[in-house]
Amino acid sequence: MKSIAEINEKIKKGKVVVVTADEMVEIVKNNGTKKAAQQVDVVTTGTFGPMCSSGMFMNLGHSKPRIKVGGGKCYLNDVPAYCGIAAVDIYLGATSMPDNDPRNTVYPGAFKYGGGHVIEEFVSGKPIRLDATAYGTDCYPRKKIETFINKETVNEAYIYSPRNGYQNYNVGVNVSQRVIHTYMGVLKPNLGSANYSSAGQLSPLLKDPKYRTIGIGTRIFLGGGVGYVAWQGTQHNPCAARTPEGLPKGGAGTLAVIGDAKQMSGNYLKGASFLGYGPTMFVGLGIPIPVLDEEMAFFTSRSDQDFYAQVVDYSSDYPQRIPASLCEVTYAQLKSGKINVKGKDVPTFPISSYSKAREIASALKTWVETGSFLLTNPVEPLPGVDSGISLVTLDERTPEEMQ
Repeated sequence: MKSIAEINEKIKKGKVVVVTADEMVEIVKNNGTKKAAQQVDVVTTGTFGPMCSSGMFMNLGHSKPRIKVGGGKCYLNDVPAYCGIAAVDIYLGATSMPDNDPRNTVYPGAFKYGGGHVIEEFVSGKPIRLDATAYGTDCYPRKKIETFINKETVNEAYIYSPRNGYQNYNVGVNVSQRVIHTYMGVLKPNLGSANYSSAGQLSPLLKDPKYRTIGIGTRIFLGGGVGYVAWQGTQHNPCAARTPEGLPKGGAGTLAVIGDAKQMSGNYLKGASFLGYGPTMFVGLGIPIPVLDEEMAFFTSRSDQDFYAQVVDYSSDYPQRIPASLCEVTYAQLKSGKINVKGKDVPTFPISSYSKAREIASALKTWVETGSFLLTNPVEPLPGVDSGISLVTLDERTPEEMQ
């Protein structure tokens, strides 16, 4: 057994042994879990993919005379931000779109620019055009302001994402005879493509499937800077189906994360737009996992062939009901370039970046090795597999039916 405090002492003394999750797979394959647990102190992970449930809080600072943006309207590069907070506090969601969204065109939500792009430009240091209107009060008399801001001129700006780092996810396919447009990208008809979004054996929560070391307060790599796990993420579903070893076989745990946007980089927060779906943002996230014992050596060394994902028909099952799995496949099969669904070989397409995930895991490895990043003990654990938590379905009900 090791403790996080003991590992931090090794980091401070420059004696810590850190490897990436890719490297840990080979170490255990060659040396076994017992020896690996003795030799390795920290395993770094990484993922970089579209995470729609992301956004940024910002305090704009007060103008002269003051304006109460709260309750009014605010646009950043023509993208609306949420203003129902205080006078000059706003929240910009990654999927926010300009008001003139072409919803009645062939491709609803086809805008190529949205909240995720504004956040990318902001963290990159670019000027952002601010347009805000208010109703005016005695203490906040101004009713309109037009100006430019950047990350040096606002008081605070921090990423707060209600749901990032999904612990496994669906593989999207399309059984119908028409092209469909989804948050998993464009899916070709007649099982013409299979899209997936996970770093597999590099993915953070897959390497700590029981949440033994990842919890509220865990320090992480977020968007190129330092962040923290703030809470379990929305749709946290730890009771999802698992293998006998405890590895999730579909969407399970999620993380709510927070971090200083002023310290982040456009290299790891990238605005994107999916045709027919709309804007989103690619988020770079990495978590160092302490190898406390042989069990953690085992979990951190699981490879793509050990992780299963569910293949779901997004033309029917996903939008209409609780998705049923057509079959399950391993990430090794997904990364091979094709999977077999209903007797047909289907080409696979990742919508997340494995090379970027490797880059994040390597950067985090360097941070820990050089002593600039210490590990943290969670202040509270995430709800685990014995929590009884499961997802609910939103039904259309009258007040009478609710009673």
